[in-house]
Amino acid sequence: MEFEDVWKGTVESDVDKSRFKYHQAVTGTDSADKADIAIIGFCCDEGVRRNNGRPGAFKAPDAIRQALAPMPWHGEDTVLCDYGNVSCLDTQLEEAQDELAEKVAAAYGRGSKAIILGGGHETLYGHYLGLRLHLGPEAGIGIINIDAHFDLRPHDGESSSGTMFRQILEEDQNTGYFVLGIQRFGNSRSLFEAAGEFDVEYMPEEKVRQSDSAQLSKRIQSFIGRYDAVIVTLCMDVLDMAAAPGVSAPSPFGLDPLSVRTIIRAACSHPAVRSFDISEVNPDVDEGGRTVRLGAALTNEAILSLVGKSS
Repeated sequence: MEFEDVWKGTVESDVDKSRFKYHQAVTGTDSADKADIAIIGFCCDEGVRRNNGRPGAFKAPDAIRQALAPMPWHGEDTVLCDYGNVSCLDTQLEEAQDELAEKVAAAYGRGSKAIILGGGHETLYGHYLGLRLHLGPEAGIGIINIDAHFDLRPHDGESSSGTMFRQILEEDQNTGYFVLGIQRFGNSRSLFEAAGEFDVEYMPEEKVRQSDSAQLSKRIQSFIGRYDAVIVTLCMDVLDMAAAPGVSAPSPFGLDPLSVRTIIRAACSHPAVRSFDISEVNPDVDEGGRTVRLGAALTNEAILSLVGKSS
């Protein structure tokens, strides 16, 4: 879709910024020399298809934009710029991930923090490549994944939405991985063994539920403090299927939205966090648009936390 087709909504005032909506705050690439936040879409579900999931996440970036557009804007003078979409053509996933990496790295190079709207969770690999490209090979990178799944499956030469973290950890000795929301029956025993092999830190969904915001924040801040830069990735299937039915692999015992919001605020408010992505929103199977709206609300939390405007 064109910029004007997704960023539109009602207008309370043309001049009073305290009454602006998102669609009034966001600009296109021709309108901002330097953005505080760069929004990049990744229209792709080839990784989901390879992982035998339900396709449809290709449509999510513009759907999330449309859900963000009418929301009240609380970022004050934060410069928010939409740099458009990277699209996966046919089965050319790896090429699309490389293109996303270049676009993300360019945003960092301009001094922006980035919001990447996926797409299947294969979005994360291109997101990670962008930070590595920007920082060089020696910097320590931390990845915080809010997810029901480890995504550590063997890839045997073909990547998918279930292999990204294994690819990264096999290729990059300077990257650490922490995942919150792991479901016991969403991962095979071999995946738990792989998590041990790669020194993955994780909190099962039961532990997340039992922790208060201070405990979660302490654990997250401890992880972030060990790295030069950190990225946060949200797979929407971590949420309970009652709240997020429109995903590739719905979770009957998933986290509630408030717990996920707490994690996002605790992580994205840290100055070492450079960017956030959201993945696995599938508008084709989303009852009443609930998952899209929730995804937009959580993306809003990430944006405001990245620029220090979260409540």
